[in-house]
Amino acid sequence: MSATPRVVIIGAGIVGANLADELTARGWTRVTVVDQGPLPLTGGSTSHAPGLVYQTNPSKAMTQFATYTVEKFKSLDVDGAWCFNQVGGLEVATTPERFAELHRRQGWATSWGVPGEVVGPERCVELHPLLDRERILGGFHTPTDGLAKASRAVQALIRRATACGAVFRGSTRITEVLQQGGRVTGVRTDADEEIPADIVVSCAGFWGPAVGDLVGMKVPLLPLAHQYVRTGQVAELVGRNDDAIEARLPILRHQDNDLYYREHNDRLGIGSYAHRPMPVRLSDLPEGDVTEAAMPSMLPFTEEDFAPSWEQSKTLLPALGAAKIETGFNGIFSFTPDGGPLVGESPDVAGFWIAEAVWVTHSAGVARAVAQVLVDGRSEIALHGCDVHRFDEIETTDAYVRETSQQNFVEVYDVVHPLQPKLSPRDIRVSPFHARQKELGAFFLEAHAWERPHWYEANARLVKELPSEWQAPSRDAWSAMFHSPIAAVEAWKTRTAVALYDMTSLKRLEVSGPGSVEFLHRLTTGKMDKSVGSVTYTLALDEGGGTRSDLTVARLSEDVFQVGANGNLDFDHFQREAPADGSVSVRDITGGTCCVGVWGPLARDLVQPLTGEDFSHEALKYFRLTHAHIAGIPVVAMRLSYVGELGWEIYTSAEYGQKLWDVLWEAGRPLGAVAAGRAAFNSLRLEKGYRSWGVDMTTEHNPYEAGLGFAVNKKKTGYIGYDAIAGLNDESVTRRLTCLTVDDGRSIVLGNEPVFIDGEAAGYVTSAAFGHTIGRPIAYAWLPAPLPPGTPVEIQYFNRKVRATVATEPLVDPEMTRIRR
Repeated sequence: MSATPRVVIIGAGIVGANLADELTARGWTRVTVVDQGPLPLTGGSTSHAPGLVYQTNPSKAMTQFATYTVEKFKSLDVDGAWCFNQVGGLEVATTPERFAELHRRQGWATSWGVPGEVVGPERCVELHPLLDRERILGGFHTPTDGLAKASRAVQALIRRATACGAVFRGSTRITEVLQQGGRVTGVRTDADEEIPADIVVSCAGFWGPAVGDLVGMKVPLLPLAHQYVRTGQVAELVGRNDDAIEARLPILRHQDNDLYYREHNDRLGIGSYAHRPMPVRLSDLPEGDVTEAAMPSMLPFTEEDFAPSWEQSKTLLPALGAAKIETGFNGIFSFTPDGGPLVGESPDVAGFWIAEAVWVTHSAGVARAVAQVLVDGRSEIALHGCDVHRFDEIETTDAYVRETSQQNFVEVYDVVHPLQPKLSPRDIRVSPFHARQKELGAFFLEAHAWERPHWYEANARLVKELPSEWQAPSRDAWSAMFHSPIAAVEAWKTRTAVALYDMTSLKRLEVSGPGSVEFLHRLTTGKMDKSVGSVTYTLALDEGGGTRSDLTVARLSEDVFQVGANGNLDFDHFQREAPADGSVSVRDITGGTCCVGVWGPLARDLVQPLTGEDFSHEALKYFRLTHAHIAGIPVVAMRLSYVGELGWEIYTSAEYGQKLWDVLWEAGRPLGAVAAGRAAFNSLRLEKGYRSWGVDMTTEHNPYEAGLGFAVNKKKTGYIGYDAIAGLNDESVTRRLTCLTVDDGRSIVLGNEPVFIDGEAAGYVTSAAFGHTIGRPIAYAWLPAPLPPGTPVEIQYFNRKVRATVATEPLVDPEMTRIRR
């Protein structure tokens, strides 16, 4: 591939046009953009998008994408006509729950650097005089939000990219993606013309699944119709605007009723998510000439679906009482199983990329990130929440995508708790212990379709036995959701007796073959050429030294390793990096295996009588493994502990799983063993300062910033990311993942809250939990470094400041004596 490869972008909407602009700005001038619709109004979602750009999002990456979109679009115009009208945004609350949520949103905005404030009803009416003062409790005002003129922005981007060498071709359908030797070589059009390419990027929006089919790539999105209307003239708006400006009032969201509003000169546009989900089949879309009033992405308006929203709108905005709906349509947008965009390269066809399910709000930001990955090899913004390979196979099936995407449509404006699980589909992926867990009254949450016990009702009887120092204070209603006091019992028993934890849902990879050591050496920061039976905690970095993942690598035999990974992104990465000569095999073995964590000071008393192998400290030291039999069941026992207590991760094949649980459970009963869930697990791991990848650290953070410099072997060279971190150490960082304890001993935060130093926003919380062992809440946060222990800070929790103090980590057993018994 040359220094400026040939790129074909499929789709000339807001994402494709932005990508062409970003690539040509970086010197990649051999770019061809092809769209099946006419230019510049191609007939996709961009052509009818209402253009609301609200930046604030619980995801840092999504907020960063939106902020870049705002800044970029502000710089664009078409012959003097604006592409971004920075009228600001106003979200109003008509219920106490929503008003509390607006305070939480203001906290996110502060965490991610977006200006915004929660205001009272009077200020809301000053900002948007059409509001009924009596209907609202207050609002969240963000002055830098605004309206993107998406179709006009596309014109501006086409002009700029064309001036830099890009070629745009409309009314041209791609019928085939050409490939040779597992790599793209070009595309074929409906005119049987071949366009050569080294890279093909699908930015086809809701047509993305059809384009993915051309290379056999599953694109897990669902096209859904969303209602939008324009009213007739609204008397109170007459004379305020003109055709050039269109809007001066802030864009308005009434999320309690799934509605939003924007001005169109002297009329209002109203969008609704309040109606039933309306999935769309691509084969049913109309064909014909594309105009502003008729295009494939604009389906006929179903008036009956909008009727309740119209009544709600007239209640919130009384000025609409004298107006009528003038036009309406059901416009198609893309929805995904978790609501995030889809970015990534095909696992089978090198050079074929997608950037799909990206709305106007995030379009420029996502396009810049994709351009950075293609040109520089990495994005400055962490993309793990957008990478299409974040999904496991079950999450990409048509049935799963259809159900979960529709549910995301329903919940798009809902107040969603950070721990809130899907209600359906459930019970898809269960461990071999599931039946026993149900008998014990497990309360399950889910992740990636796995059922994961959070606590066990069978332990409720022990709450009254909790020593006073283990009794946690009562919680506020928000942090008490998806929580139980039983978690304190399970933490207590883990620290003082023994507990069984189901670790089955954690991703496990098998790396085997004669090239395995060299392969793992290149991908990780740790020493891999250790003796059989060794276990190594290590990191995988990207080329810029960012933390791609943290891993536990166990050497089962000379050429076989088991890798404890963080998810499907690791599996995808390992498969891509495996040598083509077949010297290394990478398999996902999660579904065929299971794991019980047996942890606590009585763990050896439980396990040793069940096996003929020696589980003493001298025979099986910390970070070592052994092949053993427990009550005749073949297992691999790894001397690891993510909760900071003596014990093992005990693995076996799924067929033996239930028997293994039963044997361990019966042996543990005389010792007071309990089954324990993820609520206790999270508390205990934070007391030990153990990081959670994707939450506490990402590719935006190097190992030393994340407090993981110990996982970098100082004698090792030649691994991915080595050059980027070679000169770094713990003293060279200017920010650090920092341990905080909450001063009042009772206030629980949940993550993403802003942290203040001397009254100024200085960082944000990643993980948090009540520390049952230490008797106070814990929070980890990204903050400037160095901050000495004892430094006072404040965490904004909804509308109040919680005082906290920088603490020395780990908070429990810093000498590691409990693990090394």
